[in-house]
Amino acid sequence: MFQNRPAGPRPVSVRTLVTIAPLALCLVLVGRNDARGQEAASQKGWVSLFNGKDLAGWTPKITKSKVGENYANTFRVEDGVIKVSFDGYPNFDGRFGHLFSAKKYSHYKLRIEYRFVGDQCPGGPGWAIRNSGVMLHCQSPESMRKDQEFPVSVEVQFLGGDGKKERSTANVCTPGTHIVMNDKLITQHCTDSKSKTYAGDQWVTVEVEVHGDGIITHRVNGEPVLTYEKTQYDEKDADARALIKGGDKRLREGYISLQSESHPVEFRKVEILELEE
Repeated sequence: MFQNRPAGPRPVSVRTLVTIAPLALCLVLVGRNDARGQEAASQKGWVSLFNGKDLAGWTPKITKSKVGENYANTFRVEDGVIKVSFDGYPNFDGRFGHLFSAKKYSHYKLRIEYRFVGDQCPGGPGWAIRNSGVMLHCQSPESMRKDQEFPVSVEVQFLGGDGKKERSTANVCTPGTHIVMNDKLITQHCTDSKSKTYAGDQWVTVEVEVHGDGIITHRVNGEPVLTYEKTQYDEKDADARALIKGGDKRLREGYISLQSESHPVEFRKVEILELEE
């Protein structure tokens, strides 16, 4: 005759625990190592363009100033981030700035973390409130006119919420250039992405995948928001026209530059992964 046992799980013997505990620990460690391995693989090949200490490897070009002259210490490194600051400006006075990479790039992924902080510099244009960006396929800073406001390039425009209306980020703007979207030549200056609005001083991650004058894709916090191709010079723009060689208008490579457009902004990560052509 069998005795009735209370309902519920049966107790585990000491012998069983001794047998399964090492196996369970092994599975946990394997899981952790696998996650770390995946993270390391995802980072393989990425190079930081910013050393976290100073602006070594970067060249400023600010409107009305010579190449290499960092007017009023606009671009600086503090607390491990690149800061665009205007505390030395009595008035913005149209001094649009760009901080250029040391070399040209053509096929790559670029990952940037940015955020807007503080108030706009007095005298900055209304459209530049919480407005900055990164320029792709830039002409060299040495080839820019002293009074030139923007390099001939393709801009990944960063916009922050202004508290009044929706403002997408990772848009595309085209100073001296054109692009093609859905087989149509786009000649308007800016085209909005489908991203949501990012207000306040939160950090936003933008990743751009560039294939020369082929497909270029913008992503915000991992989500694709804009795609275009066939980057090319605008032959009606005088600065662009001076860069066209042998009638070839296609724009396949160039420098990368971070913008200064009158609103303080910070960049804490600027990383690149070069791709096979």
